[in-house]
Amino acid sequence: MGEWPDDWFRGGQPAAGDSGAGDPTVSIPVSQAGAAGTADPGHAGGQYQVRQYAAKGASGSQAQPGAGAPPGGWPDQPPPRSRPGRSSAPPRMPGASGWRRWLRPRPILSIIAILVALAVIGTVGTYFYLNSQLNRQNILVSYPGRPSPGSGTNWLIAGSDSRQGLTAKEERQLATGFDIGGQRSDTILILHIPAGGGRPLLISIPRDSYVDIPGYGMNKINAAYEFGGPKLLAKTVQNATGLYINHYMGIGFGGFVNVVNAVGGVRMCLTAPLHDVASAVNLPKGCQLLDGDQALAYVRDRHNFATQDLQREQDQRIFLKALLSKLTSTGVIFNPFRALPAATGTVHTLTVDSGTSLYGLYQAARALRDPQTTTVPIASSNYATSAGDAVLWDSSQAKELFTDLQTGQTVPKSLITGSHQAS
Repeated sequence: MGEWPDDWFRGGQPAAGDSGAGDPTVSIPVSQAGAAGTADPGHAGGQYQVRQYAAKGASGSQAQPGAGAPPGGWPDQPPPRSRPGRSSAPPRMPGASGWRRWLRPRPILSIIAILVALAVIGTVGTYFYLNSQLNRQNILVSYPGRPSPGSGTNWLIAGSDSRQGLTAKEERQLATGFDIGGQRSDTILILHIPAGGGRPLLISIPRDSYVDIPGYGMNKINAAYEFGGPKLLAKTVQNATGLYINHYMGIGFGGFVNVVNAVGGVRMCLTAPLHDVASAVNLPKGCQLLDGDQALAYVRDRHNFATQDLQREQDQRIFLKALLSKLTSTGVIFNPFRALPAATGTVHTLTVDSGTSLYGLYQAARALRDPQTTTVPIASSNYATSAGDAVLWDSSQAKELFTDLQTGQTVPKSLITGSHQAS
C-alpha cells in the first residue's frame, strides 16, 4: 500500500488527512466514464463515481473544482527537475546561434542597406567637395550686341600657354620657354551639343584667325587672350561666329600635364615618328602610352607638318577625344584609386565660367568622347596682315556653319572635314 487510500479513485469519503477532502463526487453514466476518469464497474445503478481533484496553484491554495484537472482525473505531477540556473534544452554548438542570427535575411539586408547608404553619402560628399574646388570666374558677361541664346549648348574650350604649375626643370624639358610675358590661347575649340540629342560637333578655330578683337581692332584671335584674358576671348569668339557661348573651360600647360598623368597616361597610335626640338616631341611610330610630358609635346608639335597649325589642330582633337574617353571610362570612374586623383587633378587645373558645375563638366566630357570634328572653313592659311601671316576664314561657308548650329539645322557634310593624323 502506498500513501494514497484505497478508495481514492472511488466515490467514498477520503481518509483522514487526505488532501482531496472536500472535493466533490460526481456520478456519471458508464458511457461517459472514460472521459471522466477511472471508475468502479461494480458500483450499483450503472453509475460511476469519480472524485475530481482540483489543481492547486503555485501558492498551494486550492483552485475551483474541475479547473486545471489533468487528463483522466490524475493529479498534477511535479515538473522535471533540473539544476538551478541551467536550461533543460539540449546543449548547442558554441557560436552556432550567433552565425545563424547573422545569416538570417534581415541582418544581411540591414548590412547591405548600411553599406549602400555610406557609399551614397561618400559619393555625394565627394561631388560637392570637388564642385566647390572649381576655379570659377565671371567670364561670360552680357554686353550690347551679344548673340541671343540659340539651339543646343555651346562650350568654348581654350588651352593657354600658361606655364603655371610647371617647375623650371619641367619648362626646360618641355621647351616651353622662360619668363614668357602674358598668356595666349594656344588652342581654341567650340563644342556644340545639339538640343535634340544628336552627335556633338567639335570645331577648331585656328589661333592665327584674323578677326576683330573688341577694343583692339583686327588682329590674330589668340591675341585676345593676352589683351583681356578669357573674358575678351569669349566676347571675340561670340562676335566672330554669331554663336551664343553657354560655358567656358580653360586649361594651361601645367594643368594639361597633371590631368594626363592623373588618368595614368593616354594611349595613342602614331602613323609616323615625330621628332622636333621646338616642341620637345620625340615619339616613335606605332601605339604607345603617353605620359603628361609626352602628351603636351605631341599636341604642341607643328613643325613636322607642311600645314603646321592646321594639322596640329587635328592632332589636338584626336588626343582630346582619347583623353576624355579614358577619363570617363568605367575603368577610371569605378576605380577610386584612379577616379579621385583624376577628378581632383582636373578640377584644380581648370578655369570655368561662374555658371558651370561639376555635372556640366561631366556632360561636356561625355560629349567629347565621340564628336564629329571639323575646322572653321578657311579661304587662306597665309593671309598677309599687319600682324603677320594669318588665317582668313571663308566668310560665306563659316556663316553657314555657325548659323546652322545657332538655329538647330543640320550642318552640310561638306563642312565636316574630320580629323586625321599626318602620314
